[in-house]
Order: sequence, then C-alpha cells, then structure tokens
Amino acid sequence: MGGTSSVRRPPPPRRSRREQWGDAIRRRWFRYLTGGIALLVVAMATLIFMELWLGSRPAWQEWGLSFIWRTEWDPVRGEFGALPFIAGTLLTSGMALAIALPISLGIAILLTEYAPRFLRDPLIFVVELLAAVPSVVFGLWGIFVLAPVVQNQVMPFIAGSPLGLLPIFGEPGPGYTLFTASLILAIMIIPIIATLSREVLMAVPRDQKEGALALGATRWEAMRHVVLSYARPGIFSAAVLGLGRALGETMATTMTIGNRLGLTLDYFEAGNSMTAIIANEMREAVSEIHVSSLVAIGLILFLLSFVLNTAGRLVIMQVHTRET
Repeated sequence: MGGTSSVRRPPPPRRSRREQWGDAIRRRWFRYLTGGIALLVVAMATLIFMELWLGSRPAWQEWGLSFIWRTEWDPVRGEFGALPFIAGTLLTSGMALAIALPISLGIAILLTEYAPRFLRDPLIFVVELLAAVPSVVFGLWGIFVLAPVVQNQVMPFIAGSPLGLLPIFGEPGPGYTLFTASLILAIMIIPIIATLSREVLMAVPRDQKEGALALGATRWEAMRHVVLSYARPGIFSAAVLGLGRALGETMATTMTIGNRLGLTLDYFEAGNSMTAIIANEMREAVSEIHVSSLVAIGLILFLLSFVLNTAGRLVIMQVHTRET
C-alpha cells in the first residue's frame, strides 16, 4: 500500500489508413496554399517593378543615371531631374522620424508602465484612432491650423534660438515649407510607432524587469537598461515602418510642403517631394518624356522604400545575432 500504483491509460484510438491519407493531403495542400500566397506577393512586387521600369525607360534612355542628380525640372523645355524631389522626400521623412520617435517612445512607456488603468485604455483608444484618420484630414488641418502657427510662432522662435544657427534653418518665410510638411508627417506616424512600441514593451518578459528591481535598480533604471534594451529590435522595426509611411505619404505632404520646384536644403523654404510631384503633374503631363520622368520618380521611390526596409531588416537580424 505504501507504493504508488501506476494507472494504465488506454492507448489512443488507432486511426484508419484513410484518415491518415486525408491528414497528409490536407497538410500538403495547406503548404502549397501558403507557399502560393507567398509567391503571389513576390510576383506582385516584381510586376510593379517591371511596370515602373517599362514606363520610365524613355527617361533613363535620355539621361541615364544622371536623371537622379539632375536638378532642373522644366516641362516646357523637356528638361527633367529627380534630385530636388529626392532631397525633399528624405528631408521631410528624416525630420518627421526625428520628431516622432522620442514622442512615440514616451507614449509607449507611459501606457505600459506609468499610466493608471482608468487613463490607460482611453489613451490607447485615442492613439489607435489617430492612426485611422485619413491623410487628407491631416492636410486640411495643416493648411488651416498648423501652417499659420508655424509661420507666426514656430519659425521665429527657432530662428531666435541656438537652433537657428544650423545651416538647415534659414530666414522664416511662409507657412508652407519643408518644416511644416515634416511636422504633419511626424503627427501621422506617431500613432503607428507608439502602438507598435507599446506592443513590443508589453511583450518583454516580466522576469527581466523584476530581476533588475530585485538587484536595487529604480523603476526608471529598470526601464532604461533592461526593458528598452530587450525591446530595441522591435522598436527599431516600428521606426522603420513609420519611416516607410512617411516616405509614401502623398496628400498631406502635397497640401503643406509648398510645391516649389528647385533644390533646397532649407527647412524654412517651400519644397517638393517625390509623391507630391507625381500627384500634382501626372494628370497634366502630355509629352512622353514628362510622363516617363514622373514614372521614373515613382521607380526611385519604390526602390528607396525597398532599400530602407531591407537595411532595417538586416540591422534587426544583426542585433538578434549579437544578443543570442
């Protein structure tokens, strides 16, 4: 009686050969289906690239790779170059990411660590709601609200501060500038980065933080040195996705950037971007070389987004490799 008697469990029911064949067929078809969907995505990206390449061939045949660094854009004379629009896209997207990333990270930390529960859920709802607002609404808000504020308050303040000594800030001008477009893009990508960063911070194992607190770290030290370090690859992925959204944004950028032709590196001047020039001139383009130049800018934007996302993925893989 002192020993433990082992309870014999009945063997699992034996499956018939027909049921085994059915499972094997279902697994095979599921593998084929998922593989086909993956190949469909690759095929769609390839078709988009081929269509852009074929549509832009006259521009590449006319100017070659020099089309990328040509600065003149004159549809009347048939002279086209992409550098002003590439520069405008990179300047606005880079500034937007520099503004949005620390704000988004602060929102994510607040929602995961410091906000009380009665305030956390409404804030999460508002942040996720902002991500669903159409870009044209942001553009209208930028025209009627943000542009006057930038012109009358923000630009004079920056010009009178030590930041005004930087070469990227010139004399204050009208409200429709590269800086205004950057602010609009920053506001648009903050909900995306904040939501993804919050999910990443919530996925950090609780033992990591509790271990740091048990060793004497403060709450902020545990967040800074343990949680943020653990979540760094995910936060970087969120930043890359936000940058991709900023690169491809059209309506809000077109409505606030000023749509000025010509190369400028001054955030206080009106500029242009790749998406804005395509949206403004595609329907009005009549000559073949004009249409081809606009399609070539679309191809450059497609490749730029692909390169940035690929580089971001490689950086994340390298971080994972070092940590493991």
